[in-house]
Amino acid sequence: MSGDAPRSYVLRTYGCQMNEHDSERIAGLLEADGLVRAASEDDADVVVLNTCCIRENADNKLYGNLGHLKPWKEARAGRRIVVAGCLAQKDRELVASRARHVDVVMGTHNVHRAADLLRESIDAAAPITEILDAAVIEDRAMFPSALPARRETGYNAWVTIQIGCDNNCAFCIVPAVRGVEISRPYDEIVAEVRELAAGGVTEVTLLGQNVNSYGRDLQLAARQAGDGEARLRPLFGDLLRDVGAVDGIRRVRYTSPHPKDMRPETFAAMAATDAVCEHLHYPLQSGSDRVLSLMHRGYTGERYLAKLADARRVIPDLAVSTDIIVGFPGETDDDFERTLEVAAAAEYDFAYMFIFSPRPGTEAAGMEADFVDPSVAGERFQRLKVVIDRSALAKHEARVGRVEDVLIEGPSKRNPDVVTGRTRQNKLVHFAPPFPIRTGSYATVEVTRAAPHHLEGRFVDLLAEPTHKVRIPVASM
Repeated sequence: MSGDAPRSYVLRTYGCQMNEHDSERIAGLLEADGLVRAASEDDADVVVLNTCCIRENADNKLYGNLGHLKPWKEARAGRRIVVAGCLAQKDRELVASRARHVDVVMGTHNVHRAADLLRESIDAAAPITEILDAAVIEDRAMFPSALPARRETGYNAWVTIQIGCDNNCAFCIVPAVRGVEISRPYDEIVAEVRELAAGGVTEVTLLGQNVNSYGRDLQLAARQAGDGEARLRPLFGDLLRDVGAVDGIRRVRYTSPHPKDMRPETFAAMAATDAVCEHLHYPLQSGSDRVLSLMHRGYTGERYLAKLADARRVIPDLAVSTDIIVGFPGETDDDFERTLEVAAAAEYDFAYMFIFSPRPGTEAAGMEADFVDPSVAGERFQRLKVVIDRSALAKHEARVGRVEDVLIEGPSKRNPDVVTGRTRQNKLVHFAPPFPIRTGSYATVEVTRAAPHHLEGRFVDLLAEPTHKVRIPVASM
């Protein structure tokens, strides 16, 4: 072969599934432009940092990483550094002013410009910062799923159905960095899922910042355009049914919903659609009505539990996970006791628990006078963990002896002789297969042991082997 080796890149992703999905699209755009994935930074010509501003000390971590990349860039002419994502959206010009060796700063609304901006930076006399204040409505590329992708797995895929968020939760920066809610056209979503299924994908996860409010804006636009049949309600239940009916799709998941927008038709669609998994991520945040009001969550602990009871009544064998913030500004001992009570009543299978930390730009960050003492918050966190672990272990012990359908995710990180699979209820199962099983296969496994955060089991049968194409590395000559 003639010519120089193609330029290569490394992409680091921080934060949520939406950021990971954005990274798939950034990688797809770079590869469509001729770049190849590098094995490490030492081999790379380009480093892309797709940032998050939700995590604690996200700013310090970014600028620390950029500091480490300065000698990397200086070691070889032509190297480029790109900073993308939520923190770039928030900090804007500050990124390039604090780290002058950065070449491109881009936000959450112009993922589709990644390859163009990188190319433009080669001849630019100064760093390029391009931050759009909102998604370009006329541009279909505002939805990450409309762009080329470089996915890490062939058997499952994320599908963006909505961007932005119209809520104003006091602790959350997402509306500021992701914009208002915009629903993707219904038919485009179903068409993408059909295309994914044709390529061997068997599991899809529908993504949105407030996923279960999907379609309200579409219905409103239709009503304003003169469609008298348009009902001003979410279309999420309908979408679950239609995505779940796509030939070849065995599993449908979604994240993240908001409790205030949970409707009976969503539960009915989950129960009626075989492909939709029996798992509900149902963020509580706090069990105290007073704290929920301070957070602007739009529901009470009683209403939250009532909807959860409705879901469990309609959907057999439902597993439930949640998010809980401990030590929100102004949280009293009584408030926290209520959180313990609601968490115990909810009997969660799993919980993501966080001690409150202020995020610049949010309402809660300005509540310094009411910040909870860190030692008090830490003690509360440990007490909550006891409640969550107790219910999680009880839920898992109840599954011992059952035969579960699992999707094989690959070898265990701790033991290559053990395979890890995931049940429909989103539980990890570790087992030793009697023969090699390809990632993306479906198998049945009898659960033999329970732990708070995983299950162990015995292989029973192989149900289906994967049909997706396997990515084979090609060495350049």
